[in-house]
Amino acid sequence: MTNTIESLFDTGLERYKAGEAVETLIPVFKEVCDRSPKTSSAWICLAWLYLLDNKPNLAYKAADKAVKLNPQDPQARINLALAMLETGKKGLREHIDFVKQLIFVNPEWRDEIKNSIEDGLSRKPDWQSLAKVKNWVFEE
Repeated sequence: MTNTIESLFDTGLERYKAGEAVETLIPVFKEVCDRSPKTSSAWICLAWLYLLDNKPNLAYKAADKAVKLNPQDPQARINLALAMLETGKKGLREHIDFVKQLIFVNPEWRDEIKNSIEDGLSRKPDWQSLAKVKNWVFEE
């Protein structure tokens, strides 16, 4: 029995929310990305998992793909900025500034990004790059 891409994605997301280990979820989201390479949400999730698993180069590739597929997604931009920060790439400020604009015009996105950052810090408490991004995005 083959899983549909949607059910595979949804199941992977539920497993993540239930606290399953990142390294067991990466293959799930890799498969979704392989089977549906134009699904930006799958690339966003894969990039996030790579970031949590200390694989910033792989995260950069996945996040870059997600941003190319959906430039208006603030989480894709957050992931790309994090991967750039962790790999020493230049140009991350433009992504931070764009996220700030996006969450300004859409308060729902602001809450989603805040929740995502809190989730990341709860799973990886010593994540200094994420703490920096949080401060940049939500500077008062």
